[in-house]
Amino acid sequence: MGKEVFNELKAKGEIIESSPLYDQLKPIADAITRAAQPRYNHPFKFYLVHETQPNAFATPGGNVYVVDSLLYFVKNKEQLAGTLCHEVSHTIHHDTVELMEKREKIKEREIGAAILMGPTRAHILAIALLGKLHSLGYSRDVESRADLTGSDVCAQTGYNPWGLVWLFQDFESANPNEIPQLLSDHPDDQNRINVLEHHFRQNPSVFGKFNPDPKSATPFAVPKNTAEVFLH
Repeated sequence: MGKEVFNELKAKGEIIESSPLYDQLKPIADAITRAAQPRYNHPFKFYLVHETQPNAFATPGGNVYVVDSLLYFVKNKEQLAGTLCHEVSHTIHHDTVELMEKREKIKEREIGAAILMGPTRAHILAIALLGKLHSLGYSRDVESRADLTGSDVCAQTGYNPWGLVWLFQDFESANPNEIPQLLSDHPDDQNRINVLEHHFRQNPSVFGKFNPDPKSATPFAVPKNTAEVFLH
């Protein structure tokens, strides 16, 4: 399914093959890969894609897609790292496949069989998945679990896991149309903040060294109107 999603995005001309934006993304993506890879049995690969609404999503198999406009939305490296760690965590937990199974009543063995038997069934499933990636509608528990695992991964990378908290706090003043959808499906941001803060307090040996003050964040800015070459 992950391969079919890649092929579909490529056919639509959305995958960015080269851009100066990769220079900003790559160090963060590499750090996340080093931290998260032992938790997942397929190699993580990060791709920029071009869409209007800030977003990021991951597919079965380890591909992580980062919408270029997300790099303009975040205010600091910690917010970007937190967003990507959150999405990688959905992949680690196999949340996408489980949600598709739940929604489409597709059993895991059927998905596996489809990929083994040929592209037709897998392609259909991939198209269905691609259509839902922008509004997957994970449950609150699933989102919180991805927040917590994402914060653990962030801590391993050395990026401040408070970045995800700062991002939720910024949502209060942001234009709803500009909020990354993967983090805004459930508007109860304060509850998610509370869960994260509790997690940080319960694990001082891991999180105690990180500064909760957003003023300590590392500024992140990318040049506007950067050139983008698309994969064909």
